[in-house]
Amino acid sequence: MTRLAAGEVGVWRLAAQGVLPRAGSAAEVVRRLGAVQAQDLRAAATAVALRTAAGGDDLARALEAGEVVRSWPMRGTLHLIGGDDLRRVLRLCAQRTVTASARRRAELGIGDADLAVALRCAQELLTGTRGATRADLLAAFERAGQGTAAGRGYHLLFHLSATGVLCQGPLLGREQAFVLVEEWLPAAGAPGGPERAGDAGGAEDDEDDEDDEDVEEAAARWAARYLRGHGPASAADFAGWTKLPLGRARRAFAAVRGQFEAVEVDGVEHLVDPAVAGLVAAHRRALRGLHLLPGFDEFLLGYAHRGHVLAAEHAARVVPGGNGVFRGTLVSAGTVVGTWVREGDGIAADWFAEPSAAQTAALERRAAALPSGRLG
Repeated sequence: MTRLAAGEVGVWRLAAQGVLPRAGSAAEVVRRLGAVQAQDLRAAATAVALRTAAGGDDLARALEAGEVVRSWPMRGTLHLIGGDDLRRVLRLCAQRTVTASARRRAELGIGDADLAVALRCAQELLTGTRGATRADLLAAFERAGQGTAAGRGYHLLFHLSATGVLCQGPLLGREQAFVLVEEWLPAAGAPGGPERAGDAGGAEDDEDDEDDEDVEEAAARWAARYLRGHGPASAADFAGWTKLPLGRARRAFAAVRGQFEAVEVDGVEHLVDPAVAGLVAAHRRALRGLHLLPGFDEFLLGYAHRGHVLAAEHAARVVPGGNGVFRGTLVSAGTVVGTWVREGDGIAADWFAEPSAAQTAALERRAAALPSGRLG
């Protein structure tokens, strides 16, 4: 097994993720990465644009065409995901979150009857339309006697989305509309999709699944997709990305191991697309240069273990106060060397150490070329 120096991991991941060399459309970038964390839509749009061949942004077109949607497919967190991937990933990953959130539903006073009302409201409002805003849906819930304050409305929307009823699709102004999955993504509406919202429980996708073989195969397919866009990565990284049980993640990696190159990083096996080594060799200087990556970028969020690219003593500066809000990062030689935030039409950088003249010049160039991330 080839040994890969820990300091090289970030450089290889930049290549695997398509930061360099860039290729393809927004839809192709999302498909390459599998899913892009997107609770901050502007940051997610920036992440996608930074990986497209022209550096531009056709994400709005991909959303309009249903090639990309936004939902809660994994970790109870919003992601951009390919329209043709949504239902199978919900079926594989999201049910665990739905089951785990039963206690929160009870705290909010949401029972099966309430979920059924929310489902009916969504179907009545959205059937035959190109979608409605979050505010429109929440107003419909209120008219039906379903309170939306104190996070209750959010949880109803989350549940309808995580169980495959709703997703966020085209833009209405600068806001994404909620649409019915069965209408917006008709190819995904065949039998076998996720349970409907009225079924509040459902068997947890754990080691005792009745349909175990199908779930194992689905996990292996998703692991292969993950590795194409994230390797080198470990089974623990995949488990962290999906919130699948570690045992299932290990079996998924074992099932696809023959498709990938195994490299050892600090004594742990990581798998990587065999093409990545060639990309790194061909683009090493550019890959090791300075890159501005937005908050919540897959370069950090795509892994359970981030120590190879972010020193522990700097982690709090990326997520100040531990509030879960990730700042944009300055990445040099595959390592996070600072953070940045948007400031008007420019950016404000916070270096972990005094930058060199070359880094300062590179920052100016990168900032000038940074996509706006604005949609609509």
